[in-house]
Amino acid sequence: MTRFGKALLVVALVAVVGMAFRVSWNALSDVARAVGADATAATLYPFVVDGLMALALVATLTLTERTDKRFALRVLATYTLASLALNYVHGLVPGLHDESVDWGRLADWDPANWLLVLLATSLPVGSIYFGSDLVAKVLHHRPQPFTASSKTPDSSINQSTPDRDDTDTRPARPLVDPAPATVLAPVDCESDDNEGPRTTIAAESTRSRSAIGRVPQSARSSRPKRTRAELLEEARSATSGWKDADLTAEGIRQTVRTSAAKARELRDTLRAERDAGRAAEQRHVMEAPELEEAFARLAVDRAALDKAA
Repeated sequence: MTRFGKALLVVALVAVVGMAFRVSWNALSDVARAVGADATAATLYPFVVDGLMALALVATLTLTERTDKRFALRVLATYTLASLALNYVHGLVPGLHDESVDWGRLADWDPANWLLVLLATSLPVGSIYFGSDLVAKVLHHRPQPFTASSKTPDSSINQSTPDRDDTDTRPARPLVDPAPATVLAPVDCESDDNEGPRTTIAAESTRSRSAIGRVPQSARSSRPKRTRAELLEEARSATSGWKDADLTAEGIRQTVRTSAAKARELRDTLRAERDAGRAAEQRHVMEAPELEEAFARLAVDRAALDKAA
């Protein structure tokens, strides 16, 4: 906030407090005349009550000791409630405005009237005692000097940036600039089984990751790593009864518990093996009649040779 804004706020606050004091002054002055005060005392009576409230507020903001601040708050609360009660009585008894009520009569019920008269007459005496005590506490107050050793670790949290002490003598911690992490793009394993193996594209991640140590041995997986031949043998035995339509990379990945890339490689290998097996079987079927004919000719030739011999 600028200096002009702060000045305008203070002026507005003083104006509001002044108008509120003028309203309260009317009620407190009529109450003072009702309990026997003369014209001069009735004029000064509002300053005794509301003035001590202002003094207690200033003392609360000035004092730093816990006990002194609590005492000032109690005085402020007590005189605020007393002023409120007298203003309330002034509103309930219209005769106080034109001085038509009896002297010393603030309520029709005697116990309530005695209590209100006691309250109204004891406030000036209390102002003398409490006001003197508060002024003495403020005058003898010595704020503790602020030193660098009195700072706490959280003392700079509620400070603005210009108020913080930037002269830090602690050595600066080395900043580690970790290499950007790579994130593997997701691959659809069920897209098209007729396509060849796809390449995985690594995307650069702009999020920096903090440097971490090695993974402890207890946190690592206890399952040993399998070679490609072991994976192929396990996949071959697991998918021996599958149809060609069921031989997909996702099915192999879930069955043998491997990665998507290795599952695609196993799928291609198993499909190639099945195609090679079917081709060999077809060649065997096509070559069977020729072999039988050749064996038949050999048998005839052998029989002819035996007869000639």
